[in-house]
Amino acid sequence: MGLFDSFRKRRKSGGARGGVRKSTSNDIAHLDEWAAQRRGVEAFVEPPTRITETTVVLIAHDGEWTRRRIGSLDAAQEFGHKRSMPVYEVSKVGYPQRMRDYTERQKILDRRRRERGEA
Repeated sequence: MGLFDSFRKRRKSGGARGGVRKSTSNDIAHLDEWAAQRRGVEAFVEPPTRITETTVVLIAHDGEWTRRRIGSLDAAQEFGHKRSMPVYEVSKVGYPQRMRDYTERQKILDRRRRERGEA
């Protein structure tokens, strides 16, 4: 056995988990709960990768966001339709600026908390 043989075998089989991670009912429940607690929520669908199936990013009016697996573009569109939520494909429209702004604000707040010795 060569030095890299075990790595090659793992990679061919889909990695340590053995394949693509699938969405679960817990993912949908999280998305439902998250969206119900916020206003102005829009869905942005991300294409599948070698590791994870299609995901959806829900983004609220203020840029707060969450991401979960959704199964497929069709499943994401159905999710949005049932909740009267707009659904966009990230590969076509990108992410909204408010999401990037929110993430940057959170980094600044986290840094300030660490500097003050808070959690």
